[in-house]
Amino acid sequence: MYLIAEIGQAHEGSLGMLYAYIDAVAQTGVNAIKFQTHIAHAESSEFEPFRVKFSKQDKTRYEYWERMSFTQEQWNEIGKYTKEKGVDFISSPFSNAAVDVLEEAEVDTYKIGSGEVTNFLLLEKVAQTQKPVIISSGMSSYTELDAAVQFLLQRNVDLSVLQCTTAYPTQPEQFGLNVITELKGRYPDLKIGFSDHSGSTAAGIAATTLGAEIIEFHVVFHKEMFGPDVKASLTLEETKSLVEATNTIFKAINNPIDKQDHKEFSNLKAIFEKSLAVNKDLPKGHVLGFKDLEAKKPKGKGVDATDFKTVLGKKLNQAKTAWSFINQEDLIN
Repeated sequence: MYLIAEIGQAHEGSLGMLYAYIDAVAQTGVNAIKFQTHIAHAESSEFEPFRVKFSKQDKTRYEYWERMSFTQEQWNEIGKYTKEKGVDFISSPFSNAAVDVLEEAEVDTYKIGSGEVTNFLLLEKVAQTQKPVIISSGMSSYTELDAAVQFLLQRNVDLSVLQCTTAYPTQPEQFGLNVITELKGRYPDLKIGFSDHSGSTAAGIAATTLGAEIIEFHVVFHKEMFGPDVKASLTLEETKSLVEATNTIFKAINNPIDKQDHKEFSNLKAIFEKSLAVNKDLPKGHVLGFKDLEAKKPKGKGVDATDFKTVLGKKLNQAKTAWSFINQEDLIN
């Protein structure tokens, strides 16, 4: 199981806050931390509308992206610090210029956001790096997604695909968990996962049981914080719970049990399984009936409880005291 915690825009443009997130998230047990690399002049314009008008300090979306950006030197240090914390450094570029920044910062893996699936200019730029790519299916149809997948595979990209619903927060009826199975059937040679925007652990756990090998989710210090993705994020405590649950489920799924093979339970079966006994004092010559019988632990002290029908109608060749075991030598055949 590969777990990606996305800091995204939770840092609010503060480099100090970003490092605080790296420190905290790296301790939760995730495999990777994901960022977003924004270069306002390369990806946006004054005409871009707000998805959600949340900001009280940015007059335009363009100004917001400017406030969310970091310098090349800062990205270099962010990448280095993330790796030093023992987690992979992943980021979503939103322009070709951002790919150049991330290449210099030695990013490990590129994440293609839902809105970039049809941006073949960006896909070409990312493919040229020959780094692994994870793509979110989000807003794309299968026709669009197939085209992007084919485009990247033709360029020998190590590709993974995530089911994703572009809604913040995603409601249960929007999870699209069925798509995980569809994607596994459609792209059998690719790793399939789930990008979650629900703000709860339930979706990620459910996705794991359906065979998702990658789970991505947003993380935030507290759900009363400021930002467009807060309601769709997990807290650090929720992140730790998700890590434990998904790793446990993933391990279970990948260690199937052969129900026909129960050799390892031989000793326990001898303890817990039972032998036949009589439930009252019975005289010699008594014909055993169902009401005379009980089953007692352990197995092997009398006729197996499984074989109770074989003693019905048989006579006792000696008296039996209540709760004593019945053996074949006690019966007249």
